[in-house]
Amino acid sequence: MPIRIWTSLFGFTSVRGLISTGFLLLALLSTESNAQTAQGFQNWIRNFWPTAQSAGITAETYNAAFAGAQFDSSVIKRATNQPEFVKPIWSYMDGAVSDLRIKNGQKMRSKYASLLGRLEDSFGVDRYVLLAIWGMETAYGSIFSNKALIKPTIQSLAMLAYADPKRSQFGRTQLIAALKILQNGDVAPSEMVGSWAGAMGHTQFIPTTFLSKAVDYDGDGHRDIWNSIPDALASSANLLKEAGWETGKTWGYEVSLPNNFPFELADGKITKTLAEWEKMGAKRVHGRAFPRPSDQAQLIMPAGHRGPAFLILKNFSVIKRYNNATSYALAVGHLADRIRGGQGFAHEWPRSDRMLTTTERKELQTILNRLGYDTGGIDGRLGSKSRAAIRHWQKRNGHVPDGFASGDLLEALRKS
Repeated sequence: MPIRIWTSLFGFTSVRGLISTGFLLLALLSTESNAQTAQGFQNWIRNFWPTAQSAGITAETYNAAFAGAQFDSSVIKRATNQPEFVKPIWSYMDGAVSDLRIKNGQKMRSKYASLLGRLEDSFGVDRYVLLAIWGMETAYGSIFSNKALIKPTIQSLAMLAYADPKRSQFGRTQLIAALKILQNGDVAPSEMVGSWAGAMGHTQFIPTTFLSKAVDYDGDGHRDIWNSIPDALASSANLLKEAGWETGKTWGYEVSLPNNFPFELADGKITKTLAEWEKMGAKRVHGRAFPRPSDQAQLIMPAGHRGPAFLILKNFSVIKRYNNATSYALAVGHLADRIRGGQGFAHEWPRSDRMLTTTERKELQTILNRLGYDTGGIDGRLGSKSRAAIRHWQKRNGHVPDGFASGDLLEALRKS
């Protein structure tokens, strides 16, 4: 049942209007606990109205946006689900750069060849990267046929704001932005759908990003990333362009490293030219040369020294502006190369390595702290400080200093 929010609390002359007003005032002044219930959710929607109104949202927009909005416990389950085991990067890459996704990407390359060419001319962003992002985000739009995965954006964001303490501020901020999108008329409330976390349309923009980066490329007066492929891909191209995409350059190169390489330099931060890395022994795979040896690059080994190594360029960090995860940027870059017709990685992933559970990662940090290292906390998240501590311990104790946390590393630390 829709929640009605009236433009004036005291502008009614009928008894029915006064009763409605009374109920609204009670809802707005309610101090009822935010228990995670259907009724609590409806109360939250009523109570959020003054915030939306102060942001310039009209009652008409608010009513239309929340018409039919229901308590959805699956959003909170997804938001609070913290899996005990970390998915190895090779498992992530297997799914992200699957044969089917490559094949479908090549089909879309042919189907939208003219559009992709115009987008390259307009924004300077590689068409294959745009295809890869589209494939990664919604499997080229096929995800919209899976009703279990697609949710009303307003409802999902309201659920996060209402029931998830960690994402409450995110939910409120994005909800206001989503309401502004509806008020602008870019999309109808019934068509504003996306992920449980509020990412929307073919290219999965969160509402604030949509407001600042979305583009009306087909010229119909609406920035429609839900129904217009030109708008969706152009919006992604615009985001990457404004993030600093370097036209005509790639994201990075897979390289081979000699056994005596100073692996502690593979921290993703130390910058050298490709020519300088090559002098140190980092060679592009398959005997190929670097086309621009003066390009600046950082070295990463996402699975340690036993897995593939990559020299990443500026465009890699630009892709991370879309999703700030090394695995995501690597998947986008590699999928783009495969859609283009490139080969798989030359080096195998160390699939026999065991990934640590959250509990084990905390144990690893605890041991390192006890040994005098600063891991940036004991939270199970192996950030830059934890990886630096691992590399330092590895180098001091005769291990390859690659900063990679495996089961073997934890066993060695337990004996230290």
